[in-house]
Amino acid sequence: MTDAYPSAENSGGSGSPPRPVTGWADFFAEGLSPVPLMLILRGAAPDRAVAAAREAWRAGVRLVEVTLESEAGLSALEAVVRAAEGRFTVGAGTLTTPERLRRAVDAGARFGVAPGLDADTVAEAVRLGVPFLPGVATPTEVGHAARMGVTAVKAFPANLLGPGWVSALRGPFPELRAVATGGVDATSAPEYLRAGALGVGVGRSLAESGGLPGLIGALSR
Repeated sequence: MTDAYPSAENSGGSGSPPRPVTGWADFFAEGLSPVPLMLILRGAAPDRAVAAAREAWRAGVRLVEVTLESEAGLSALEAVVRAAEGRFTVGAGTLTTPERLRRAVDAGARFGVAPGLDADTVAEAVRLGVPFLPGVATPTEVGHAARMGVTAVKAFPANLLGPGWVSALRGPFPELRAVATGGVDATSAPEYLRAGALGVGVGRSLAESGGLPGLIGALSR
């Protein structure tokens, strides 16, 4: 019986050498180590996305995600990638299909994020050699991710799961490294870190309102 899930051993594809999925957790851990925060740019016009990304970069944030719900999102991603000038890591979110992932990579995304766990998209990320952060919300999904070799996941929606979900899942899944995303604010963000989260994902409103320095200060305490 063939395993339905991709792994470092069986997902090279098309005769290419396999790429270790385990490196993805290291990628996100390194990107979140200076500031445990990922800025999520959703539904922003290219100019506003660039402005918010620059504010985040000035504050020390290293990971910026532009979501791709529409063609407008692709334009914003391309604009932020150009603004980064290769000095900052820009990724793409809402990558729910392999095709959407490929388009994001073609536009310059260096990592991918998804709201859910789709085996085909994970396999495509392995094939492309792109660090990928799939979303999970149940122990079953965490277990499926682990079978794929994925140990860095997006806890989504974090505001419904709560910090206790992160700490509870680290018992049966001690290798789990979660980024809490969805409804996270300046008050709750430190609670997710105390629960063991690798970092948190927040929206552009914090950057546009000038609230990033305060949140970053709270996360560092």
